[in-house]
Amino acid sequence: MPQLGETVTEGTITKWMKKVGDTVAEDEVLFEVSTDKVDSEVPSPTAGVVTEILVQEGDTVDVGTKLAVISADGAAPAPAASEAAAPAVQGDADSQAEPESPAAAAPQPEPASQPAPAASAPAPATEPVAQAPSPPVPAAPRAAAGDGDPGRMLSPVVRRLVAEHNLNPAEIQGTGAGGRITRADVLSLIDRRNGGAPAPARAPAGRGGGAQAPAAAAAPSPAAAAAVPAPGEHDTVVPFTNIRRRTAEHMVRSKHTSAHTMVAVEVDYSGVEKVRQSEKTAFKEAEGFSLTYLPFVSRAVIDALEEFPNVNSSVGDDALIVHNDVNLGIAVDLDFEGLLVPVIHSADSKRLRALAREISGLAAKARAKRLTMDDISGGTFTITNAGPFGTFITVPVINQPQVAILSTDGVRKRPVAVELPDGSDGIAVHPVGNLVMSWDHRAFDGAYAAAFLAAVKNVIETRDWASEL
Repeated sequence: MPQLGETVTEGTITKWMKKVGDTVAEDEVLFEVSTDKVDSEVPSPTAGVVTEILVQEGDTVDVGTKLAVISADGAAPAPAASEAAAPAVQGDADSQAEPESPAAAAPQPEPASQPAPAASAPAPATEPVAQAPSPPVPAAPRAAAGDGDPGRMLSPVVRRLVAEHNLNPAEIQGTGAGGRITRADVLSLIDRRNGGAPAPARAPAGRGGGAQAPAAAAAPSPAAAAAVPAPGEHDTVVPFTNIRRRTAEHMVRSKHTSAHTMVAVEVDYSGVEKVRQSEKTAFKEAEGFSLTYLPFVSRAVIDALEEFPNVNSSVGDDALIVHNDVNLGIAVDLDFEGLLVPVIHSADSKRLRALAREISGLAAKARAKRLTMDDISGGTFTITNAGPFGTFITVPVINQPQVAILSTDGVRKRPVAVELPDGSDGIAVHPVGNLVMSWDHRAFDGAYAAAFLAAVKNVIETRDWASEL
């Protein structure tokens, strides 16, 4: 399993492109892998014949785990004694879960410590209820087979969570393969101890100078935990995919972390539309893709962020961390199967045409599962575009550790009041749409948010876009 990012410690095999006996060329795509950061196609490091596949589709294993064997002569190698004795590795379907060590019959040496992914939101609703924890005990170094239970092995991150919250591993009911304890099991227990509030999470630092968002205070204990709904006789159960589960965890954590508020403005796109219609044929011939409203909005946002820099920030430890670079995230829908947010780095150094190229290119890479960790890291402000579906007002959830996210809603022709050349008023039909921003009230107040959005509106409506293009 390759290391697909600094904080990535495990991956889930989602699809093998080759089967045992198939010939594979060097750099030919061998398998698809899903991590808590990105889905990627992994090329073969060498040419030969696939003689063994050791990890099946859907299994989650640690970075460095042996996945397959490629032989130059096609002969299957004799299994090592330790490998023959080891049971098949099984993993959770949740690639957001913390890394779990593969089960083994013999004790394994402690792996080198790796940076841990951010702690996430509560475990899925189908998780069994863990037993109440016994009095706090310090976490001991992992024994030959596991901590507190001779039949279990704990990953570094699970051990860290157990130690930080003074839990006893022997009292935690594991839901992973073979009864192993997953991060979700630990977080579920912590949530119940906190009265239903998600466990505090460390948000990853942004490339543009972001800092970790502080953990929010635990919510008051509810009278009782919400009942988990059970499917009825005529219901269909659709298990969460890896990306669906990761998205759910991130969204819940964001709502728990930030004081979400929203503000919206109505924008007249007549100036933008005039340029789009006059240049659309030449632009598509030159660039190979259509000119949409999104690059215009992106360019306006970048200009407004220069005037209102606090919108391009993260909440740190009793301080606001203002990013000097604008790394613009653009949410991309993956055929209704999930959402990724590739990032245009140093977007404040790019003009309209360059922004349009990057938006189109990153969207294509996301849908082809070719995004790298650099492509999705370090965002400081995000735009999500629901407009193609004709939406009126969309209130998005903040992409942590950022403090604001903008939704571009549907643009449609509407009658608007206009001032005529003689100073009188008239009615004209213009393309009009809403911009909606969710923002973190910890970072700034309503007047600042409204002034920023008004600046975005002003740039869109008054810029000489023909010259810009």
